[in-house]
This record gives sequence, structure tokens and C-alpha cells, in this order.
Amino acid sequence: MELAGKIVVVTGASMGIGEAIAKIVADRGASLVMLSRDAGRIETARGRVGHAERTLAMACDVRHREEIDRAIGLTMHHFKRIDIWVNNAGHGLLDSVAEMDSAAFREMFDTNFFGAVAGMQAVIPIMRQQGGGTIINISSVAGHIPLPFHAAYSATKFAMNAIGKAAGVELKKDGIHVLTVCPGYVRTNFSENVVLGNERKKVRPNSVRGITAERVARATLQGYLKQKREVIVPWTMYVPVKIYQHFPGLVEWAMARMVK
Repeated sequence: MELAGKIVVVTGASMGIGEAIAKIVADRGASLVMLSRDAGRIETARGRVGHAERTLAMACDVRHREEIDRAIGLTMHHFKRIDIWVNNAGHGLLDSVAEMDSAAFREMFDTNFFGAVAGMQAVIPIMRQQGGGTIINISSVAGHIPLPFHAAYSATKFAMNAIGKAAGVELKKDGIHVLTVCPGYVRTNFSENVVLGNERKKVRPNSVRGITAERVARATLQGYLKQKREVIVPWTMYVPVKIYQHFPGLVEWAMARMVK
């Protein structure tokens, strides 16, 4: 499966993983629509991605279905089809379950999860009509291993993992493939955009530097080309995921010791 000539839409594309995915698909010859809730930032990111002759940048807040529908309408007007839809928009919330603000929790679910579901529901009829397509959900290893003091964020990613994999089974008959991408620690501005609550403790080891957004983009591209159902990146994160599945108490003991 090549990307040249494909029409790709990426949400949350103004920085980090979203921008890196936009860049790699555009470099491979795809036409691209970049979405972000901030019109200025997404246009600036479009300039960094390049290939201005086959890229568009639009303001779109995925919390509002009407904005997703508007973005899809404009994409169809310009490009006539959507081959790949990437759900990447999201942010974190750093707080304990006991102390986290309910409004902040709900708002994060609206963006990270319900925004992704709305995007899927909006694009599926188009992909069915055109005879196929691919939906890529950018989730997290935190969707496999619940992180203390990031529990709300983990909950959105557990939900995304579940709905994406179930949708993949439902949509296979329509020629629509669903890929779930679960990065570990990534060196982006994600931490700068985390909503900070009352208990700001972390479990990340000091020795872990994280991978680049470009590495996640490359893994996403390979997952698409190989039609995988899930990609965990880096591959070393498969180990803690499998250990947690079989020995959750051991992983929880280790995380409790790392809390600071």
C-alpha cells in the first residue's frame, strides 16, 4: 500500500505526533488536511510540513461534531475522498482520582475519546461509500497499563483501545481497516499542555528519556503499510505491557515505588 495520491486527514496536527505524521505522509506523496482547534498554530505547522500545493489547514475542535462535519465537507470539496483518518487530538490531566476536577475529567474525555469516536462516526459512511479506507487512532501504552496520577488520561486511552479494536472487527467487511497506535513516553510538548490538578505526582523513571514524535510517525506508517491492528512503540514497551497482563501486582508495586 503506497501513500502517493492518498487523501489523509490528521486531527491535533499542530505539533508533536500529529505534525510528525502529517509530515511523513506528505513527504510520501499524500494530499493532506491538518486539523487543530487553533487556526494560527495549524497554519504555522502546515508551513513546517511543506508541500503547500497539496495540503490544507483548518481549525477544528473535535469536541464539536459540527466542526468535524465542516472539516469533512471541505475536505470532500477539495479532494473528493478520504483514504486515511488519523485521530490524534488529545491532552493529559495530572491529578489523583480522589482530587481531580470532574469538569476537567469530562472535558478531557470529550477531546481524547468522544472526539475520536465522533471523527470515526463522521468518516465511516464516506469510507463505506467509496469502498474502503483506514482509521488510525493514536492511543498510548497508558491504554494498556493504568498510570497512577494519570488515571483519567489512561481511562480515555483504555476506552480508545477498546472501541478501535471492536470497530476494526465490525468494519472489516466494508474494507475499512482500524489501526491503534500505542506510544510509550514521547519527547513532545505534551507535558506542557497537561492540565495540572492538586496532586501532581509522577511515576516516570528519571532514566527514561522518551522517543521522538518522528519515531512514532514512522511506526504508524509501517503499521498502516502492513495493515496491523495495533502498534506499540518503541518495541521494548511490549515487555511491560505483557508483564502487566500476567503479573499486574508486580507492575503496580514497581509504579508505587516510583511515585514522587
